[in-house]
Parts: sequence; C-alpha cells; structure tokens
Amino acid sequence: MTQYILHRFISMVVTLWLIITVTFALMHAVPGSPFEKEGKNSNPTAVQNMMEFYHLDQPITTQYLLYLKSLLSLDLGPSIGHFPDTVNSMISRGFPVSFKLGMVSILISIVTGVALGTVAALRQNRIIDYLAMIFAVIGIAVPNFIVATLLIKYVAVEWRLLPVATWGTWKHVVLPALALSTGPLAIIARLTRASMLEVLTADYIETARAKGLSPATIVIKHALRNAVLPVITLLGALVANVLTGSFVIEKIFAIPGMGKYFVDGINNRDYSLIMGTTVFYSALLVIMMFLVDIAYGIIDPRIKLHRKEG
Repeated sequence: MTQYILHRFISMVVTLWLIITVTFALMHAVPGSPFEKEGKNSNPTAVQNMMEFYHLDQPITTQYLLYLKSLLSLDLGPSIGHFPDTVNSMISRGFPVSFKLGMVSILISIVTGVALGTVAALRQNRIIDYLAMIFAVIGIAVPNFIVATLLIKYVAVEWRLLPVATWGTWKHVVLPALALSTGPLAIIARLTRASMLEVLTADYIETARAKGLSPATIVIKHALRNAVLPVITLLGALVANVLTGSFVIEKIFAIPGMGKYFVDGINNRDYSLIMGTTVFYSALLVIMMFLVDIAYGIIDPRIKLHRKEG
C-alpha cells in the first residue's frame, strides 16, 4: 500500500505539472495582454508599470519559473482584474459555495441514480424500466443550462415555490443543485442498471437465492455492492465535472462561487485567476481520482493494490 500511494503521488505531481505547463503555454500563446483592453490603463506608463508588477515584461521562461516557484509556497498570486485581491482569497471565498452546491448535486445524483437504476434492473422490460431509461436519455441529452432555465421559468417564476437566484438559505441551493444533477444522475442510473443486470445473473447470486436469502438481502448486501463499482470508478470524474460544470449554472443563478471568478478571469484575461482556478481544480480532480482508487479497493476485496513487477 505504501508503494502504491507513493507511485500515485508521483503520478499526481507529474500530471499537475503537465496541466500547469500546457495551460500556461496556451494562455500566453493568445495575442495581446490584460492591459490592452479599450478604456483600461490606456496610459503607456501605467501599462508598463502594471506589466512590471505582474512580471509580464519578463521572458516567458522567466514568468514560468516564477509561477512554479510561487506554487511551491501555495501562492497563486495577485489577481489582475480584482486588484488588490489575491487569487488565494478569491478561491477561499468562492470555493466553499461551489463545493456546497456540487456536493448537494452529487448526493442527489448518486442516491437517485443508483435507486432508479436498481429499480429499473429489477423491473426489466416493464413500464418503470422504460420510464427510467427515457428519463436517463433526456437527462443526458438536455444541457443543464436548459434545465436551469426551465426550473427558473416554472418553479421560481410561475409557481413561486423557490427563489430564482442569489445565495443564502437552503432554498437557494435546490434549483441549481437539481439543474446540475440531471446529467450525472442519468449517467449513474444507466450505469447502475446495466451493472445490476449483469450482477443478478452471476453464480453467487444464484447461490444466495438457493440458500433462501430474502430478495432484499440479495439485492442490497450482495448484488448492489458489486453493481456500484463502475459508478465509484466514474465518481471522481463526475465530481470534477459537476464542480467545473457549475460555472454556467452559477452564472445563471447569480451564485457567488468559483464560476463567477473564472468567467470574470476569462473576460478580463486575468492570467493569475485563470491559472489559479485551473491549478486548483486540476489538483482537486487528481486527488479525487486517487481517493476513488482507494475506495474501489476497499469495497471490492478481490481488487489488490500492488506494484507491477518488472
């Protein structure tokens, strides 16, 4: 286990370095600078001072090495578009909001998706199975911003059941969380159904039935535990997808999360903010994938974490 963790840690560091390098190169490959926008710091002296302050007057390799050095001390640098605010402070304010929204969405997706997929598998080729799969197809096909628009129009505006925007109480979480959860929920439901159908035909399930175990025990204790393994494998990517996909939803619902800062960073060509949010979410993704690998091995004892020989 120690060797496996060390190997995965090295892989994470290399992956993050590659992401940082590629993002840095692509960002600086775009012509122009953050200070060349019309009506913003048009004075040449002011522009030069700002370029020097943010080290943008230095050669690209020097900027790259300076940024790597700051990352080692966990300093993501000052924001260009929100000076004198720093990227660290902006993330510390925005990420808890995005994290809360994302976790509620993931919880809805997992609980509802696994339940829907399980029921559909147990009622294969019946009306509930067809309805569940139709819902799953719609959830995958319809973008979450369309779902968000429909929820705002009917639930918030016409029926006045929940607030339409901003952030505060639990009521403000419901609509954006539902909009975010439709896609992952549909994927989990389809995956759970397919996996459950395969597991229910396995020999050990037939043995459990022969022993006289109750259907509930067979499904929950034996079948479901193995059927959710593909879902767990996909969970790391789904969490990252929900957190990054919340950018548009946060903008629609006027939520003060990371999405607001990331969109502002792109509009203002805020190099520090774009790099900071990219690095932050990349680190979150690789950590999630690592935790999923560990959880996968714990849930299924047949899977052994080992170092490849040779």
